[in-house]
Amino acid sequence: MKKALRLSRKTGLVPGSPVFVGEQKQEKTLINLMDFDSGNYEFFDCKNIDDIFPYKDKESTTWVNVYGLHETEILSKIGKQFNIHPLVMEDVLNTKHRPKSEEFDEYIFFIIKMIQYSPGNDELDIEQISLVMNKNFVLCFQERKGDLFHALRERIKNSHGRIRKSGADYLCYSILDVLIDNYFIVMEGLEEQIDKLEEEALEAKAESIQHINNFKQTIVHLRKNIWPLREMLANLVRNESAFFKESTLPFLRDSYDHVLKVVDSLETYRERIVGVMDIYMSATSFKMNETMKVLTIIATIFIPLSFFAGLYGMNFEFMPELKWKWGYFSLLGFMATILISMLFYFRHKKWI
Repeated sequence: MKKALRLSRKTGLVPGSPVFVGEQKQEKTLINLMDFDSGNYEFFDCKNIDDIFPYKDKESTTWVNVYGLHETEILSKIGKQFNIHPLVMEDVLNTKHRPKSEEFDEYIFFIIKMIQYSPGNDELDIEQISLVMNKNFVLCFQERKGDLFHALRERIKNSHGRIRKSGADYLCYSILDVLIDNYFIVMEGLEEQIDKLEEEALEAKAESIQHINNFKQTIVHLRKNIWPLREMLANLVRNESAFFKESTLPFLRDSYDHVLKVVDSLETYRERIVGVMDIYMSATSFKMNETMKVLTIIATIFIPLSFFAGLYGMNFEFMPELKWKWGYFSLLGFMATILISMLFYFRHKKWI
């Protein structure tokens, strides 16, 4: 894995300069193309970037996946061929962008995050997906090969239903829908993890505080990358974008509802993790109080015993008990009586 490239590399450059910002996740940029309509289907890996350009003006629907964003000359060439604004290509190359959508005269542009979560180690895998859609074309820019769209590709390949007949706008919706539906899987992983954290917090283990903080950071990252989707889809649905047919808008509204549910879940988990922290602090305080109680009881028991031990350890010459034959055993018995009496008293008061 290559070293991450920082946003500071763009300082002073002309707006729209093609500079990759992020982490290089594969060695070489790869491209594949899928072209289909109600009766025909074609899919192949492109050996040359020029392979995609003959499909630009076809009446069928074409879906191009570009994997790897670090070879900026390739992406610049694609941008020029499809008349994509340089500022849009600049956003495509910057993998630190928040989700958003922008409409232009000939196309609509989306940035959305593909998110996968590993509950075992609180690791988020966040990849930026950039989509450019026009009348019959969808360009999909990804950071690396490997995604969540296998089932969608199989549906296009094997089905002759809505997705093969509805055009690029429905394909774009389907891509968004796959990514949004995957958020529910992420939410399930978060719920399992927070349940474990609640159980762990009750035990007040030392490492629990680190796990709780890691989970809080996970929620913060997810919220930053999912929350803007609500505004993005709301604008599309409310303004009834010209790039989406009227028949596709109900599906977009459904995706908007899904995003609302995800956002609500995130807010719930954020509140729950605050509660988990409170549970941990309470359990830690209780555990400390129990320890202090035991130590206090032990100290209280030894106060009178230490007094008598110190009294008869002063070695004064005129102490009659020191020369008494049974003095030692009598003192031990008296101290044992005090010990037992105090233990019964503490037990009676339910202090132990």
